[in-house]
Amino acid sequence: MEIKQLILNKAREAKEASRFIAKASTDLKNQIIMRMADYLKQKKDELIEANKVDVRKAMQKGISKALIDRLTLTEKRIAEMIKGLEEVVALSDPVGEITKMWLRPNGMQVGKMRVPIGVIGVIYEARPNVTVDVTGLCLKAGNAVVLRGGSEAINSNIALVKILKKALKDEKMHDGVVTYIDIPQRQAVLEMIKLEGLIDLIIPRGGEGLIRTVTENSRIPVLKHYKGVCHIFVDREADLVMAEEVCFNAKVQRPATCNAMETMLVDEYIAKKFLPKMLKRFEDTGVEIRGCSKTKKIYPNVKDVTEEDYYREYLDLILNIRVVKDIDEAIGHITKYGSAHSDAIITENYNKALRFLREVDSSSVFVNASTRLNDGYQFGLGAEIGISTDKIHARGPMGLEELTCTKFIVLGNGQIRQ
Repeated sequence: MEIKQLILNKAREAKEASRFIAKASTDLKNQIIMRMADYLKQKKDELIEANKVDVRKAMQKGISKALIDRLTLTEKRIAEMIKGLEEVVALSDPVGEITKMWLRPNGMQVGKMRVPIGVIGVIYEARPNVTVDVTGLCLKAGNAVVLRGGSEAINSNIALVKILKKALKDEKMHDGVVTYIDIPQRQAVLEMIKLEGLIDLIIPRGGEGLIRTVTENSRIPVLKHYKGVCHIFVDREADLVMAEEVCFNAKVQRPATCNAMETMLVDEYIAKKFLPKMLKRFEDTGVEIRGCSKTKKIYPNVKDVTEEDYYREYLDLILNIRVVKDIDEAIGHITKYGSAHSDAIITENYNKALRFLREVDSSSVFVNASTRLNDGYQFGLGAEIGISTDKIHARGPMGLEELTCTKFIVLGNGQIRQ
């Protein structure tokens, strides 16, 4: 059977299943998700073995360390997936919630009710944890999901989907609620994103190239972020001990993520005091530092930063440093070079903090906290389906509420239009 027909069949199966999960009770949805979590615990050794096959093949192909890190499943990461599912179960079910209600002069009541979107298509690369995270969220929000993971993680994803589908069958739910496209060819993605009427929303998760390809070719609405060029501005009124810890965490804790800091901006008033110790700590951890001319005068042992570097999402232990005059220049830099993802200020000045929150137009803006915290789990949303930098429908980490839409409901007692 040709790829086009295979994808069409899978999408039809998901569409049919979406009717069943949309009307499922909260208790049933929670039971399914908890059963998924239990099976992950039971099958963790099998999952790790399947993942080792993917990791070994990826290494043989010379895939970057950043992608290898995203691809690798460990006991800790499986435990995090399980905890994410348990967090989703603990969250309130948004489906059926009436968000507002008002009375019209003719006596009818008009309101808005949260309902599932329908079928969510998720296209992602070498991150098998996404398979579990998005399934739990989509299911709790009453949606079916069509998953298309990267070829690098195909063995891991097949093993995970087998577990998820078993949980659905055990609870007598249509197993098309979780549909996985195991076709590695690029054509599979291009056929999938044409299926308007069967798939209601596409969420691409991966590199900028993947996201641009999906956005440019999709006939279905797309929620996305192209890249995470994230900044931290260390203000002259910052607690420098705090600033050092926050900046170190934002760059080093997991550099291959979209919310890792790529450029650190430092107020010139405190640069000579702050930079030597901070940059030494970065260097000792293996961070390659690229600095502006002012940075090099303070700490000569760094590479020159280029104009193009300020636009880069490194996803690696590489960091740009720029010394700026003040908060105005810092905000100007973020406005020009940023990607509207995650940006932070370290300051003890209340007015500057509020100004930064107002003027920096990103999906999440932080005061005295690491950009690495831009995450559904960290925000209390449960495991997220992605971080959107769009401004329509959803922005920032997408949790349960963002996986629903609203419809108008009207309660009357015989009203007609005159």
